[in-house]
Amino acid sequence: MTQAAILKPPAGGYLQPGYGLAGNQRSDAVSVALWLFMGVATALFLLFLAAYVMRMDANDWSPLAMPWQLWLSTSMLVLSSVLLHFSAVAARELQVKRTRTLLTAAGVCGFAFLCVQWWGWQVLMNMHVTASGNPAASFFYLLTAMHGLHVAGGLVAWGLTANTAWRPDRHRLAWRVRLCARYWHFLLAVWVVLFAALGWLTPELVRLVCGTR
Repeated sequence: MTQAAILKPPAGGYLQPGYGLAGNQRSDAVSVALWLFMGVATALFLLFLAAYVMRMDANDWSPLAMPWQLWLSTSMLVLSSVLLHFSAVAARELQVKRTRTLLTAAGVCGFAFLCVQWWGWQVLMNMHVTASGNPAASFFYLLTAMHGLHVAGGLVAWGLTANTAWRPDRHRLAWRVRLCARYWHFLLAVWVVLFAALGWLTPELVRLVCGTR
């Protein structure tokens, strides 16, 4: 009787992250896996940034002016992250309709981010700024492409989460939205660092900070 009571999902609590020992173990495992993935991705981006900083000291380095579209894409990513945060809060409070609305809006902003990033690429290409020739441009395309791929992966996870919100059995929705929001906050943090490095980091500043000037 006690075991049956433990395994039975709480009444009206279909938004809980799972019930029973197996469900909790799976939730914990996926959460840890996400933290590990974000740790590996952070190390990868840090390595690219280190290479970017070291390459700036070369004589063929020519600073690249950031297209204004990157400000628009940044605002889209910020808005998407904020919407996912409030979506996770709504899911935890069992507000299904509000969760769906916020989750949908967050996904739209995520897609908009990638579209505006591509727009920025097109602007630079129309100005004959290509990945070959200027190492600053090469790193710009590399870093933004790498981040864009991670955003695309996040949109896949968002799609799976959104699908859960419209399924009859939604007892794991709050857990899924929380993980999706966590990853989206990570994407925003990475992009802020990348945007700052691409837009404001200069060889003179690097030499001044490193004491080589």
